[in-house]
Amino acid sequence: MKRKTVSALYFLAIIGTFTACNAPKAEKVGGDGASYRTIVVSKSSQTLKTDYTAKLQGRQLVEVRPQVSGIITAIRIREGDRVRKGQTLFVIDQVPYKAAVEVARANVKSAETAVAAKRLTADSKTKLYEKQVVSEYDLQMARSDLASAEATLAQAKAQLTNAANNLSYTEVKSPVDGLAGMIPYRVGALVSSSIAEPLVTVSDDSEIYAYFSMNENRVLDMQQQYGSAEAFLKGLTDVELVMSNGQPYAQKGHLGAVSGIVDTKTGAVQLRADFPNPDHLLLSGANATVVIPTVLTDCLVIPQAATYEIQEKKFVFKVVDGVARSTEVKVYRLNNGTDFVVESGIQVGDVLIAEGAGLLKDGTKVKPAD
Repeated sequence: MKRKTVSALYFLAIIGTFTACNAPKAEKVGGDGASYRTIVVSKSSQTLKTDYTAKLQGRQLVEVRPQVSGIITAIRIREGDRVRKGQTLFVIDQVPYKAAVEVARANVKSAETAVAAKRLTADSKTKLYEKQVVSEYDLQMARSDLASAEATLAQAKAQLTNAANNLSYTEVKSPVDGLAGMIPYRVGALVSSSIAEPLVTVSDDSEIYAYFSMNENRVLDMQQQYGSAEAFLKGLTDVELVMSNGQPYAQKGHLGAVSGIVDTKTGAVQLRADFPNPDHLLLSGANATVVIPTVLTDCLVIPQAATYEIQEKKFVFKVVDGVARSTEVKVYRLNNGTDFVVESGIQVGDVLIAEGAGLLKDGTKVKPAD
């Protein structure tokens, strides 16, 4: 008796399972169709941001090299110091150059004495010639000697100037305000104008230039958006910078320059964004990311969740008379990761399925969700 009861229950369980598997699935239908969240298309403004890898460089990056040869006798700065324009950075052995100045100064005095003597002779010959005591030949020779002495004096003065300049070059000064880099030389090192490495590199980092590349089509789009290349250059003033540690830089910059040449190998155009650097936080040679904003006004913006894609084409579902109708849309090439700016395919006032578009079929009856 007990066995029969168990067998009957087992048979009924199998029948129940079979019936459940073949029953029609329930849909979330509300009256005349399934419920979906919808949106009404309207115009708005959208700011799209695009990142570009950049290399930072100070406004001026100057290699300081000696203009004369000699042994370094003093180094007046430390590596990493902030220096001023005209500040003495290095001193090269001045003894031979001071001696050269003294020799040149003595030569000038000697030449001045010779000129004075020749001038007296020429004046005397002139008076004697007027009295017909000496010939014209003697007069011309005296004047020629004076001209030669004057030329020698001019040459001596030039040599003095050159010697004085060389002496001044023994004090190597900073050509700009900025930050000193590393110093590869020490006191006692022999240097010259042909050394492989500069004495030091000074970076003027009061303003930082961020160099980056942009696709030529993107450059053309932005120039057309602003109306001209000049307007594009002047109008892009809210450029942002993300430092290499991932933190945003507090100061906003502006577009400083656009190259007029397209790289034939990459199809890219080089640009420069300028950023103020009052706290000297940005360092020349560092990596960063330039963030370029694109401001679109009076445009149609829809969530990306309202679209689906087939063969690289994007579609939305319009709700027309309670029925979902698949519609192809063309979207702007840039997006913010959550929304699309639609260029064609829909218009203001259209009702769209806001999410789950990829699960619908064309002609599905729908009604707005509560």
